[in-house]
Amino acid sequence: MARIILDINRSIEQNASVYYDKAKKIKKKIEGARKALEETKIKLAKLEKLKLKEESKKQLIPKEKAKKEWYEKFRWFVSSQGFLVIGGRDAATNEIVVKKHTDKEDLVFHTDMIGSPFFVIKSENKPIGEKTIKETADATTTFSRAWKLGLNTSSVFYCKPEQLTKEAPSGEFVPRGGFVTKGKLTYIENKVSCAIGIYQSKAMAGPLESIKKNCEKYVEIEQGKEKASSIAKYIQKLIGSTIDDIISVLPSGGFKIKK
Repeated sequence: MARIILDINRSIEQNASVYYDKAKKIKKKIEGARKALEETKIKLAKLEKLKLKEESKKQLIPKEKAKKEWYEKFRWFVSSQGFLVIGGRDAATNEIVVKKHTDKEDLVFHTDMIGSPFFVIKSENKPIGEKTIKETADATTTFSRAWKLGLNTSSVFYCKPEQLTKEAPSGEFVPRGGFVTKGKLTYIENKVSCAIGIYQSKAMAGPLESIKKNCEKYVEIEQGKEKASSIAKYIQKLIGSTIDDIISVLPSGGFKIKK
């Protein structure tokens, strides 16, 4: 309960007048405080809107893409033993792979089928292991017409770079992306095998063993009837990356997820 102190030397009217003046001052202070509170609320609301606007702008700015490496214009994967393997996508890139990106100690792979890609194991002056040779043979048949034709294997051989030439026998012509082989070729057993994973923030497709070794998340696929765009959307949900990047590493043909 509030206490009222009266000055006995003043009349009731005078005491009342003193308290009236005090009440007016208090009222003004309350109104001032209320006004300041409302102004503060308005300022806070504006700041909140500004913050949301800035956050929206940040979301609209596309994330910087991972730097493109020279080998990404080709087929490529990293073997389970750590070797970079590159392959042609078409006649033009077959030509480039063999002529510009093949060194003396590398191994070159091809199939006897028309339109097959050339794959090259980049040795980097290190002995190439049997696992890498087997995985590259599998990749060579997987990214050949065998996938589209529904074949599980094809005749894959490998040789040294010096065993390839553009010099055709008399009366014959070597088309772009094609090479004539000479000397002994080593044929190797193989099978269609393909999985897709994320390697150093890039979508990478290759034989299952290489992808399992190098990628934390991956999806194994096999020959089927689904289109590339459809299967890419499903793969993206499971491992990330972009639909375009996933489509770019798929073999040519139809697909289904291997259970």
